Amino acid sequence: MPREAYAGISRKLHDYFCHRHEQAVRDGERNAAPVPDATTIQAILDAAFWASLRREEGYVPKVSLAFHPAEESCAPIVLDRPLPLGAEALARVSPAVETPGIHLGVWCEPGGLSVWGMTRTLPELCFVLEVAAPGLLVVKHPGGDESGKFVNVAVLEGDQIKMIDANACGPAAWIESVEVTVKLAVAMRAHGRGGSLLMVPSGTSTWRDSILRPLPYAVSAPSCEFAVMSDAVVNAIAGLTAVDGAVLLTDRYVLLGFGAKIVRRRGSPPVEQVAISEPVEGAARQFVHPEQLGGTRHLSAAQFIHDQHDASALIASQDGRFTIFEWSPSEQMVHAHRLDALLL
Repeated sequence: MPREAYAGISRKLHDYFCHRHEQAVRDGERNAAPVPDATTIQAILDAAFWASLRREEGYVPKVSLAFHPAEESCAPIVLDRPLPLGAEALARVSPAVETPGIHLGVWCEPGGLSVWGMTRTLPELCFVLEVAAPGLLVVKHPGGDESGKFVNVAVLEGDQIKMIDANACGPAAWIESVEVTVKLAVAMRAHGRGGSLLMVPSGTSTWRDSILRPLPYAVSAPSCEFAVMSDAVVNAIAGLTAVDGAVLLTDRYVLLGFGAKIVRRRGSPPVEQVAISEPVEGAARQFVHPEQLGGTRHLSAAQFIHDQHDASALIASQDGRFTIFEWSPSEQMVHAHRLDALLL
């Protein structure tokens, strides 16, 4: 158990939530959740870590723990006798809270930290810890809007700890259309088969120089219906990425086809080096040969962006990794943005 590492991250998380809480109060927010102290955070991390390694009737426990009192929740399910915050208790009740949006409420009772029940509503900046997989924990809090989204703060996998750098500079596609990109990324990861999506500029056809023709599943009359990227449309597009090959989408979200095979543009040299970055505190930018990025999808995407500087490529791996490839004018090379930590 990485207790020393968890002690360090607990202090950092306490400082993070204190800072955000103070900022929220200055901005007039009156519904900000209480901030757990570092000792409490470490105890919650410890219980969740050990619960993640158990099995309940053969299933991996997946729970979301939210630190706030029952009276601050709207229509909660409150247990007559709170459960002790421990791995065994968390594993036993985990089947009841596997559905996204349901959280186990944790609070400091007279006998120690306890699970008081379940809730769907959380106050602003509530400390939330999600068990995503065995040994994989994600600290987050509500995003503060009506969308129901959460802001990831840290990702802990065993003793490997990643504190999200909120000031990290992300790819242009991410910044300009955060909501759509997040939806696509989450949906592409969800089917578990891995996939590729190429976003090309509208009104041009230079991308065709990097695609093997004929396109297996070309859309004969591209429609603008995808200009409204509802959840249903996003899921439909993400479903197409499960087919072998890449989905082709314009930057105005017009579907051009799917099943595309990427080829090196005639006369263009093979990509030799790619910059890799991750929005994590202390993560240094690396420069690697594209073969070190992953499988064929990553290598093909890197070559496509190397040849098509105005495009971007979204790549989901079967193991859950997610990468956005774009051309970096300042570095004059392909830049791979690893975004796994933001999507868990």
